[in-house]
Amino acid sequence: VTDGGTIKQKIFTYDAMFNTNYSHMEDYRRREDLVYQSTVRLPEVRISDNGPYECHVGIYDRATREKVVLASGNVFLTVMSPPNNISVVAENTPAPFSRYQAQNFTLVCTAKGGKPAPSVYFKRDGELIEVISYTQASTNEQGGGSAGVRGARPLISRDLDDTKLQRSLSLLDPEGRSPRLYTESPQRVHTQGQQAHEPSPATEVIPETVVSREFPRWVHSTDPLYYFSHTHLPQSDGSVVVQARLTWTLNPQLDNDALFSCEVKHPALSMPMQTEVTLAAPKGPKLLMSPTRAKVGDTVRITVQGFQNEVFPEPLFTWTRVGSRLLDGSTEREGRELILERVPAELNGSMYRCTAQNPLGSTDTHTRLIVFENPSMMKNTQNQNNGASRMDMLGLTWMALVLTVTVELT
Repeated sequence: VTDGGTIKQKIFTYDAMFNTNYSHMEDYRRREDLVYQSTVRLPEVRISDNGPYECHVGIYDRATREKVVLASGNVFLTVMSPPNNISVVAENTPAPFSRYQAQNFTLVCTAKGGKPAPSVYFKRDGELIEVISYTQASTNEQGGGSAGVRGARPLISRDLDDTKLQRSLSLLDPEGRSPRLYTESPQRVHTQGQQAHEPSPATEVIPETVVSREFPRWVHSTDPLYYFSHTHLPQSDGSVVVQARLTWTLNPQLDNDALFSCEVKHPALSMPMQTEVTLAAPKGPKLLMSPTRAKVGDTVRITVQGFQNEVFPEPLFTWTRVGSRLLDGSTEREGRELILERVPAELNGSMYRCTAQNPLGSTDTHTRLIVFENPSMMKNTQNQNNGASRMDMLGLTWMALVLTVTVELT
């Protein structure tokens, strides 16, 4: 029985007089089995099977074969469905790293496909997190992410430590950037087919330098306050999508390498479902330059291939040219790839910095661009110069002939 009782679809009929039974369902949709003439079995039950079912019994007169008595009974089948997908993402990412300003950080756990709605909770390093529940603002009011939390409560205030502030400011270079602390000797990228000891003339990779996170401007308590909210979004198939948010003021010193897990409990599950993420600052993005041996006039692509460690949340990539502007005149460019179109010879030896950052920290990786002469362009230039010299010689010859004829006429 569907649509609130307005539609009733026959499944099976059994005729005791002639001991026959037959199905009213189309063959391609048939999933039901008739067992013992009065039992309907539903194999691999689905959410769509949820609802009321009726059994009608008719007694007929043998002589007239007309219906004499009709009775019916009904039962409501309640189908539970465990979530078929859970995931954890960081809200409002990618986002930059800030050493001097405390910022809220939000993890969003989404559980889909559950009926009824499952219960969702967070753990940190295997321990259940004690949370403060709050009512989330509407979608229009919150604007997404930490804005809604700030609307419900002020950002957690922290006392300033002037000593740490002055000490951290003294570490900045004249451009306002942190000094680069090299941790190992410079390395070189090797092109395919070269021996390991032969450096490539195309690119030079400078070891990554991690921005110090030792001296934040604010002072954190050891026990952060976690704020929790959740929303239920009913779906057309009867399932419910649950979104749970965990928000706190991020402490890069304490939260880096912290393991957060989202667990989902449901009556249809014998044990909770779980997914987990480890917060980590980016370290050492691996850069790939193509082509490896760039010539004048080539289009060069510098791409982030990956990291030395797993990074969560997603980093923000910023490209700059050390000591100058980029080829298009801009000071910086965002994205996983930097494209330099038709590189001129003046870019030979230029250094490029890729800054990878997320709310937990920042790291820089440098690469040097070596531009080689382009034989085809040089050939064209030589051909143009040769053509000009031939035209000059032809002009001189004509002038000599004109002078000779003039003298003879004179």
